[in-house]
Amino acid sequence: MGWIWLFVLLIATAGGLSLAGKLRGAALQVSLAALMLGAAGYAYQGRPGLPGAPREGGLSRPALPLTEARQAMLGNFTAGERYLIIADSYARRGNTDEELGAIRAGLKAYPRDLALNIGLANALVDHAQMVTPAAELAFERAQQLAPQHPAPLFFHGLALARSGDLERGLVQFRAALALAPPGTSYRPMIEQGVLLLGNSITEQQMVPNQAPRQAAPSAAPPPPPQAQPSPRP
Repeated sequence: MGWIWLFVLLIATAGGLSLAGKLRGAALQVSLAALMLGAAGYAYQGRPGLPGAPREGGLSRPALPLTEARQAMLGNFTAGERYLIIADSYARRGNTDEELGAIRAGLKAYPRDLALNIGLANALVDHAQMVTPAAELAFERAQQLAPQHPAPLFFHGLALARSGDLERGLVQFRAALALAPPGTSYRPMIEQGVLLLGNSITEQQMVPNQAPRQAAPSAAPPPPPQAQPSPRP
């Protein structure tokens, strides 16, 4: 599973470059594709079957860097963006209590802001380190606000993949792709998400069960697909 650690490093690098404002266009799509593969790899390597225990407080591990993905799909001039930037800074330090506080403050001023509602759902996942019923409700609220926008479905799918539910994550990615207009700058990112998560599920299914009914011939898992940069729109 050494390639998973490689993508963890890519995620960290992409996060640092996004903070410096170096990722745009095709480079953005490649880095976000690597981010999603890293999330799927985390779920694949982890043990999602263990019972969850949402955390009570304190510091968490730093969240996945989702700022560039959010701005690519929703823009960076939304009413609640300033609250989200503050929340992102807390998330990078693993302070999910303050991350949630900043987003909830924004929602008091702009309760129907789509980016803030998606941000709340992502922050709840960061806080509990899993998709909780509260996070599901937040994603549902975001989808109700913009039923024809792919962003709520995309981030819900990514959260499910992070939590180990790859199959439901793929369903959400495919639904997001169906809503993404052709020619938009973020559509290739969703297409890569569908491809990479689908390949992760295929690889997971190739792992033999603990008590298989029949011995199956061994097969080497396919190498991770290489994300191809798309031309800048």
